[in-house]
Amino acid sequence: MARRTNAVAPAATDDTDATDTKSARTRARLLDAAARVLSEKGFAGTRLSDIAKAAQIQAPAIYYYYPSREDLIEDVVATGAISLRDHLSQVLEALPPDTPPAERIAAAVEAQLRHELQLSDYARAVVRNANQLPEHLSARARVHIGEFHDIWRGLVEDLRSAGQLRHDVEPSIGRMLVIGSLNWAVEWWDPQRGDIDRTITVAQSMVLHALRP
Repeated sequence: MARRTNAVAPAATDDTDATDTKSARTRARLLDAAARVLSEKGFAGTRLSDIAKAAQIQAPAIYYYYPSREDLIEDVVATGAISLRDHLSQVLEALPPDTPPAERIAAAVEAQLRHELQLSDYARAVVRNANQLPEHLSARARVHIGEFHDIWRGLVEDLRSAGQLRHDVEPSIGRMLVIGSLNWAVEWWDPQRGDIDRTITVAQSMVLHALRP
């Protein structure tokens, strides 16, 4: 069942507004809970009962917002893909226009790792599950993941145009290896055993040493 909105009720009373505001908050809490569970348990292990418990609602109430478990998961991974793209874009846009290509790549490495490991359950959920989902559940997310890759494609191309990319590095292969290695960190990094700032510093050093002469 689709969430009710005030868009079709121009004469809504204050009580209706309050109800819809509460509904929006509950939906957001549900989506946050689903992202957290999906990031921890994966697609196969995610159960509506776990999501409901994390969201502090009754499991049947989920069907007020989403027709099925699959629809909820599809929304989570699409939201996660958008957050990956937008966070990286915002970090890069905040840099001074004359920032050298290598420094932009270092900033991108930090943005991606900090977002996936520390800031966003949605980012972890899409990174860990996008390739495990049936096509109809991942199609919307893949559009935004493609846009995320386009940003990285531009970063590597700028490095090449500046004459700072190793001649033996094929740009598309180098880009995919960098993104893949950064994404893999969600599988092994443990905040109890590794300082994220140190992890980022090592990743920046390894990426730049791999790409540059």
